[in-house]
Amino acid sequence: MLKPSLQLKLGQTLTMTPQLQQAIRLLQLPVLDLNAQIQDALEENIMLEMEDLPDVPQTSSETTAEVEAIRAEESWAARSAERILDGGWAGEGRPINEFADESGQSLREHLLWQLEMEHFTPREVIIGEAIVDSINDDGYLTVDVGEILASMDLEMNVRTEEVEKTLVKVQRLDPVGIGARSLSECIILQLKQLDVATPGLQLAIDIAADHLDLVASRDYGEMRRSLRTSDEDLHTALALVKGCNPKPGLAVSPAATEYVVPDVFVRKIDNRWQVEISATGVPRLSVNQQYARLLRGSGDHAVLRTQLQEARWLIRSLEIRNETVLKVATCIVSRQTEFLEHGDEAMKPMVLRDVAEEIGMHESTISRVTTNKYMHTPRGVFEFKYFFSSHLASAGGEEQSSTSVRAKIRKLIGAENPAKPLSDSKITNLLADEGISVARRTVAKYRESMNIASSSERRKRPA
Repeated sequence: MLKPSLQLKLGQTLTMTPQLQQAIRLLQLPVLDLNAQIQDALEENIMLEMEDLPDVPQTSSETTAEVEAIRAEESWAARSAERILDGGWAGEGRPINEFADESGQSLREHLLWQLEMEHFTPREVIIGEAIVDSINDDGYLTVDVGEILASMDLEMNVRTEEVEKTLVKVQRLDPVGIGARSLSECIILQLKQLDVATPGLQLAIDIAADHLDLVASRDYGEMRRSLRTSDEDLHTALALVKGCNPKPGLAVSPAATEYVVPDVFVRKIDNRWQVEISATGVPRLSVNQQYARLLRGSGDHAVLRTQLQEARWLIRSLEIRNETVLKVATCIVSRQTEFLEHGDEAMKPMVLRDVAEEIGMHESTISRVTTNKYMHTPRGVFEFKYFFSSHLASAGGEEQSSTSVRAKIRKLIGAENPAKPLSDSKITNLLADEGISVARRTVAKYRESMNIASSSERRKRPA
């Protein structure tokens, strides 16, 4: 017969306290999301208050101004990147007197407004609305005239000629090139807005009409022979073509630019690299001492006491976050000083375990810290993860990082003879000459990851 009994056992279990759970969750958040969480906490917890931001040192102020300049440049670059043609067009040119509209108005709203303002008859406005509804964000008409005609009210008895005539009028609206049915038509519409006396204009129109494939492949010799023109005239005409905007709709409805806020700033002071937590990234919180004093010696106000405890937890969690981010960033900088001094080719191999062992934390913690955290350096703004790369062996026994090898591949290709581009095998041999042992398939993988075409695709045919 079984008898009830008591037994005493010793054991270890890991229990995550609410404070630890909160610290881990905050550690994963990027600055913008963290700020949103803090704002919510300030609104919900009466015991929390935001401290006045400290005066930012002059060096930090200058760095912040530099960040803003970088953001402005990146914003412009992001919009410009959208204008690069698929198929290899270098996109050296810029749109003709067009800048992105920052009013927040959509392309459709912009075009419908013009239908009302321009010389469109009431009937043309209705047809024009059907046309505008078929124009995508890039500014292209995505259906043919027959489909537009089929979408119209049968009682209007719209004819094909009316749709085509109205489309011509829509194509004269702003931005120039809108409503085109192909890239060729888009560029021609823009070119025809230029003064007829513009040097190279007709040749540019001819190129846009029949030779855009040669522009993409940069086969200028074949283009010159087909058009029976001189190098000088071809150069002038190409400048006009490349100055057009292949996605005119984005001048009105640009893709939203995403900004990043650096968590730390890295700069060289007295010949030493120093890391500082951003003074303007995350607001500093404190406990409202006036309310805290009211609770002393009183057993009432259970809700306020709970909020006081939560406020202290949040403040401590933010301190832990800053301390951890600073530790990881400092470790990264100490290991990657060669990169800061000389660039990508000097990047050292580094994995999560290296940092985890050095600062005494678990790899999973390092993974959380390096995700969506950014470091502002004299070489630009980088995600922490950028500094981590795998190890590759070298003939001298030293290890190379994959980032360094990628940079060397990019440099070799950048300096190659366009008429005789380097094959992946040749690049492998050149790297071997530098003591870097890497397989040809690895070179191909790294080249493709940098969106660099193969040697056959990079080859420029001789003029």
